[in-house]
This record gives sequence, C-alpha cells and structure tokens, in this order.
Amino acid sequence: MCGIVGYVGNQGNCVRVLIDGLKRLEYRGYDSAGIAYFNDGKVNLVKESGKLENLSNVIDVEKKSNLGIGHTRWATHGKADKCNAHPHKIGKFTIVHNGIIENYNVLKNKLIEKGYNFSSETDTEVICALLDYLYKTDKDILKCIRKLNEILDGSYALGIMCDDNPDELYAVKKNSPLIIGINDGENYIASDVPAILDKTKKHIVLEDKDYAKITKDTVNVYHDGKEKRVDVKSFEFDASSIDKQGYDHFMLKEIHEQPDVFKKTTNPYLSEDLDGLIEKMPDFSKYSKIRIIACGSATHAGLIGKQMIERYANVETLVDTASEFRYNKQFLNDDELVIVVSQSGETADTLEALKIAKKNGNDTLGIINEKGSSIAREAKIVLYTEAGKEIAVATTKAYSAQVAMLSLIALNISYSKNLVNKKEIAEILKDAKSLPTHMEELLQNEEVYKEIANQIKEYNDVFFIGRSLDYALAMEGSLKLKEISYTHSEAYAAGELKHGTISLIEEGTPVVAIVTDDNVASKTISNIKEVKSRGANVIYITNRNDEEDQTFYDSKIMVPKVNDLFSPLLTVIPLQMIAYELAKLKGCNIDKPKNLAKSVTVE
Repeated sequence: MCGIVGYVGNQGNCVRVLIDGLKRLEYRGYDSAGIAYFNDGKVNLVKESGKLENLSNVIDVEKKSNLGIGHTRWATHGKADKCNAHPHKIGKFTIVHNGIIENYNVLKNKLIEKGYNFSSETDTEVICALLDYLYKTDKDILKCIRKLNEILDGSYALGIMCDDNPDELYAVKKNSPLIIGINDGENYIASDVPAILDKTKKHIVLEDKDYAKITKDTVNVYHDGKEKRVDVKSFEFDASSIDKQGYDHFMLKEIHEQPDVFKKTTNPYLSEDLDGLIEKMPDFSKYSKIRIIACGSATHAGLIGKQMIERYANVETLVDTASEFRYNKQFLNDDELVIVVSQSGETADTLEALKIAKKNGNDTLGIINEKGSSIAREAKIVLYTEAGKEIAVATTKAYSAQVAMLSLIALNISYSKNLVNKKEIAEILKDAKSLPTHMEELLQNEEVYKEIANQIKEYNDVFFIGRSLDYALAMEGSLKLKEISYTHSEAYAAGELKHGTISLIEEGTPVVAIVTDDNVASKTISNIKEVKSRGANVIYITNRNDEEDQTFYDSKIMVPKVNDLFSPLLTVIPLQMIAYELAKLKGCNIDKPKNLAKSVTVE
C-alpha cells in the first residue's frame, strides 16, 4: 500500500495529473513514489525512494502523455528503496498495487520455473509476471484479469497498463479500496478521494473482485466475466476540505474543528425530549450484549463507549481489537450486536471481523466517517460520524466523532429503557449545547500546552495513568504522543502501579494523570501521590476543583465539568494538544509521521 492514482485522457497532461494526485495522497504516509506513463508508444518508468519531492525533482511534468499510473508506497514486502518502489513492469504489463498477496511466494517460485526473473523483493512484481504469463496464452486482457482474481490470495487494488493497449487503463480490486473518477474526455482511478477531488466529483466505487477497462470516453466494469451496471456517485465535499486554511498543520486544523464536528454529529439526534434518538437510530433494546470491534484510536473510542453503555444502559459491552478478534475463538451470542468502528471504513482487520459477525448471523452496525466505504456497504446498519475529511495520519476529530456517536447510543438505550429521568435529560441536553463552547475554551490554552511540552521534551519516557473512563483516555493520550512526537509513552491503569510498573518512575519522569471520573477519583489521586512521592513530574488533568492538597501535582489543566457522556470529548483536547506541541517542538513531521499510514488496508 499506500496511494494509487491513474489517468487516461486526451489533454497530454498525464504526468502533471499523476504528480498532483500523488501530492494529494501524501497524507496517507509513504516511503517511496513512482509513476509510469506512455510517451511515443513506450512506457516510461520513473521511481525514487523517500519523499515525493525526490520524484518531482527528476521528472518533467510537461512531458506529453495521455495515460499513466502512479503510486506512493508504504513498504510491506522489501525495504523502502527505489528498486522496491512502484510501479513495476515485467513483459508487457506495468502495475501499481495496494494490499498484500498472501500466496506470492508460491506463485513466484512457479514463475521462476517458467523463466521469469525478479529484481525486487515485492509481491507486486509477482502479479506483473503472472499477468504477463497469462497474457501469453490468452491475448484478452479482461479474461487474464478475471483469472488473476481466481489465483491471487490476499488483498489488492491494482492499476494496470499493457504495452499493446496504450489508450486503455485497467483496474481491479479485492479488500483494498479503489474508485474510478469520471469526467468529460478523461477518466481516473484512485485509492482515495483527495487524489482526484480537484478534477471531478463523479465517481464509481468498485466492489470486491470488480475489474474495469477505462478509456478517455468509456468505463466498463465487469464481475466474473459479465459486464455489470454501476452507479455513478458524487462526492459530498470539495477541495477546500483538504486545505490547511491557515493552520500550520492539518492536525492542528482538525483539532480545532472538533467543536463543529460535535455539533454536526449530534444535532440530528438531540431533540428537546430525546425522541430524535429513538426516531433516527435503530432499536437497540433487543440486544442482550454489545461487542465493539476496532483498531487503534477507534478501539480507545470503543473503550469509552463500553463505559457509557454499561453505565447508562446497563448492557454488557465487550471491546475487541479487530486483528486479535479475527484469529481468536469466537463466542458471539445470537442476540449480540456487533459494532465496528472505523474512520476510513476500509480498515482491513475491522472489515474482516465484520464479515465474521455477518457469517455468524449477528446484526452489525458500522460507525463510519466515509460514506460508500467497504464497511459502510457490508454492515447491516450504518451510523455516520460527520467529521469531514481527515487528512492528518493521527486521528483527532474522527476519534471525537466516534466517541460522540457511542455516547448517543448509550443515551438511546438508556432513554428507551426509561433509565434516565426528565431532570437528567434536561441536564444532558444543556451540557450537549454548551460543549462546543467548552471545547473552544480549551483550545485557547496554547501557552499552557507549550509549557508542558517544554517540560517533557528531554525525557525519553512519558507515562499516562487513569482509572475506568480515564484509563481509556490515558491510552488515547499515550498513543497520540508516540504517534507524532516519537516519544516513548505508555498508559497504565492507575490501580496497577503497585504491581510492577511503579518501578519505572524516576526523578523527573513525566506522568500525565487524568482524573475526571468521580466514581474512582479519590483512588486515582492516591495513586498519583504514589508516583509523586517517587519523584514524578505530574501533569494533572481534571475537572475537579475542590482539592485542598495541591502538593501531588506540578502542573494542572482544568477541564470544564459536564455529564460523563460528554466529558471525554473535553478531556481529550489537552491530550491532543500536548502531543501536537511536543511534536512541533521536536521538529517532527506532524501530519505524516514516519512509518505510519492513514488507512490501514492490509493486516
């Protein structure tokens, strides 16, 4: 993986289109880049390791071409170098590839026996050779691609060029996203919307094992040898959504967008009497158990959702990491709702977990930010978060939207069971209305966050502690710090410190302590005193303002006191901002952290 773009047209500007498209996909994370294009009947292949700038420096964007493919690679098979960079060419075929081919080694050995030689370590080059081999016996490219679908195991989105057809672009996908952009006199392929958003809003979403022949004027999509009818859709956002709009980084912009995201996500459901929750959400009352499955920050959102659903709705809720769930023994109850959470809607492990739940006969609910994504199409029910396009690799606003939606689900079940009274409803609605203002207030504390970043910048280890709801927040805060500042950090349940982890505390060790959950506040404060007595530099994040003892912390960040349902949406802002300011102080690539990708479409 990571980013694919392809173009076929008659304007002669293919090279510029490919480079511009790849620039728009840089946010996904990558370690090399390359393009291939037809010029004077020949395929020109240009690749470079490192940043896209390295490729741009050696290519002439004015070179005339009407067809080509490009790729930004996030290394899976083979190190990040020029040789392993995409596109790859063997025989008459040139391809770019997102995904992982699981049986590539077996195929590679067979192709070596057939006389093929390989110069890279990639599974992608094997696909090239296989396609070339199939083409030698059957000169019909579409039939060869259909056979490819039958032979390859794993995930793939492919952009394909053939020497014999310099006016035709081919595409095929399985378990990895790929769209076709439609425009007058020119068409495109892309792994994600931003690559072509400045060119067209009209697009076709390919489904698994769909394959297509694309010319400048036509798009034909096939499945199992038969042409299929497809819907041409329109993107609901524009190019301004992928612009920094004056902010230093996309991440900072997206952190500041959270007040508006909260309103967009929750307003449709929060009527004066909460009837909107019942009218616009599915009936959750029939489920005896809920299971939330996700990866990364979405898992942390799920852990907060678990706390909310169990507290407010009195429904047992489990949280599974998708990559573990897939390979563990399954114990899914018949009346268990499986909720999958994914910003992109393309997260490979989460998608496969969803398919397991469907096969078992469970109802499935997707909490998704991307309309029309694979998970959105597979899930029985979908609730969309309204975060808009998130460009920074480290999620902020999409995570908050997921937490908000899970809190609404908890409130929905509680309300439908009459577990909340009118007074509580009024307070909840009041807090929901005031929350964006409280978020804005926290976002104004930039100097506080900068000061804390300065305090911890020289330390190699930072620890986050909390209990219950605050422990879930600690995990997200720790992840943000390590993702973008490359500072080692760990989150610990505060009550577990005495079981070994307190031995890591030394004089000056930064400890971010979170106390917003009244149920366990006094216990957590006792744990904070334990680390403070051993020399920790305690950064205390709390919504409590009644402590007489001020000796157990070094810095304090006050978070406004609101209902537990919405409190995590406030507490996470200082955690995001501290991570951001530390990364900025260290000169890190905040929007595109090393080795990370935005949409994880492989295992």
